Formats: sequence, structure tokens, C-alpha cells
Amino acid sequence: MAKRERFRDIKQHKKQDAPKEEKNNNAHFLVKIKAFLTDSFILLMPIMYIVFYLIMDGREDFAIHKIEGWLYIIIPLILIQSIFFYISGQTPGYKAYGIKLIDASTKKKPSLGVILFRNLSAVLSFFSIFGWMLMFFRKDYKSLHDLLANTATVYER
Repeated sequence: MAKRERFRDIKQHKKQDAPKEEKNNNAHFLVKIKAFLTDSFILLMPIMYIVFYLIMDGREDFAIHKIEGWLYIIIPLILIQSIFFYISGQTPGYKAYGIKLIDASTKKKPSLGVILFRNLSAVLSFFSIFGWMLMFFRKDYKSLHDLLANTATVYER
């Protein structure tokens, strides 16, 4: 008798089903790559120009002092990206493609410390090919720096 009642309740929509899991809203790796390239031109190129021609005396001086030159480029880039992520959760490239950085556990904007850690990890994982290649093999498209910082890049709603 109980089985028949359950069937009748379900058929008449009286019984609520278990809540369905949230759909995977993580941004596809192609969108993340496009956003990265956009950020490279919008944020990275002006910094490189300033370092090459205003801080150092041209590309020849940069070639001689490569490590110092790259530090002059990477540190401001990390700080600028972190400020963008902290203020709105988006860099210009993320905004152009409608994606946003969130904390994976709380689904809200991550703290400044987490954002800084993520950006530092992104630079380090860029030099180890494994860190960036990871997103091609995962269903949630997370890279190593997203896993370490417990962040996710999702489509903006």
C-alpha cells in the first residue's frame, strides 16, 4: 500500500524530489585562454612598454638584465590583476568574456590574500607547463593555481 501511495504522490507532484545538483558553471578553457590573451594586451603590454623604454634604456638593456626586467613586469602585473579581482572579481579580459573569479567553497568573491596567492601561483604554474595544461584534462577546467587557491572561474549570471 505504501508503494502505491508513493507512486500516486509522485504522479500528482505532491512529493518533492531531492534537490538537483547545481549545473557545472565553470568557464570553458577556450574562454579562459581568450580572456588571458585579452588581459595580456590590455594589462601586460603597457607595463612591458614602460619597463622597456622608461625604466630600462631600451630592449638591449632589458636583454642584459632579463631577471630584473621580468621582475619589473611581473610584480606590477600581479598587483594590478589582484586589484581588479578584488574590486569586481574580473579583469578586463574576464569582463569581456563574461566570466568571474569566485571562491569555490563559498561561491563569493575571494579575499585579497587568496587572490594574491592565486596570482603568484599562476605565475609559478606558467613556468611549469603542467600547471596550465591541467585545465585541458579536468571536467571543471581548473588549473593548478585554481586548485591551490580553491577558486573557480565561472560564467557571470
